[in-house]
Amino acid sequence: MEAFTIASPRDLDAALAAARESDAKFIAGGTDLMQLMQDFVERPKRLVDIDGLPLDGVTIGADGVRVGALVRMADLADHAEIRRQYPVVTEAPLASASPQVRNMATIGGNLLQRTRCGYFRDVGTPCNKREPGTGCPAIRGDHRRLAVLGGSDHCIATHASDLAVALAALDAAVELRGPTGTRVVPLNDFYLLPGDTPQRETVLAPGELITAILLPPPGADQRSHYLKLRDRASFEFALVSAAVVVTREGDRIRAARVAMGGVGTKPWRLPQVEAALSGAPATRDAIAEAAARAGDGAHPLPDNGFKLALMQRALTRALLTVTV
Repeated sequence: MEAFTIASPRDLDAALAAARESDAKFIAGGTDLMQLMQDFVERPKRLVDIDGLPLDGVTIGADGVRVGALVRMADLADHAEIRRQYPVVTEAPLASASPQVRNMATIGGNLLQRTRCGYFRDVGTPCNKREPGTGCPAIRGDHRRLAVLGGSDHCIATHASDLAVALAALDAAVELRGPTGTRVVPLNDFYLLPGDTPQRETVLAPGELITAILLPPPGADQRSHYLKLRDRASFEFALVSAAVVVTREGDRIRAARVAMGGVGTKPWRLPQVEAALSGAPATRDAIAEAAARAGDGAHPLPDNGFKLALMQRALTRALLTVTV
């Protein structure tokens, strides 16, 4: 880890002012950033500690829910009203990390965590995401855990956040505050595909900060669920995960929203599956038929092609949990 200075601003405006330097980074729980700094992947010269700012509240109203960016993952998972209205939002953090990490990690930081691709985190290897133009050795190397959707010739790293997948299925939005003011971005537009600029992962502008997550009001008779499949049951990142939000009308599915993790370079919505489910009977056969389209457009490599079948099975199981 390289030497750095740290600022502890008293309010949000002071934090934004302190982060204007090009080599400054915000820090709160620090569960990902500190590890990256220890491994010399991140080398900020200045940290802006925002942990004491008043961004740790949850507000529930008729127009939905506002979750402050500094709410801890553990507190979100334990929130009784969120659990009642949005089960998928509380299930995703419980599938993430260890209890100790959940006690430290913040919601905003979780959405911004970097990929777990081994080449990105090993400064002894090339990586276009870490050093643009150096290459992507994962494409011909160890790619078992990496993306089958949304990749490019420059990067196939998967996005690591479980919570982001759940929020994508809910059509949540991200509130951002920066030097030019406040803006709200739909979460499904917040993350960028790697293309030929894999180092740019989100639409965050320099000096901009996540201040809150905005959840739309739950629909009548809406049910949701998060399912994560991994190599081991303890602290592990997803091979495949599925977040589903379903509304039934009698014996049919009126509407469904579906997102998957562990398979894409960002949380991956599946509009083709959603369209197949709309108006379909809430039966095992109809659900399996829709889930069979989960891998449409995928480009698997030799060692991660197994994810296509796993996607279909995970999605079928998640949908059956909330419909049958």
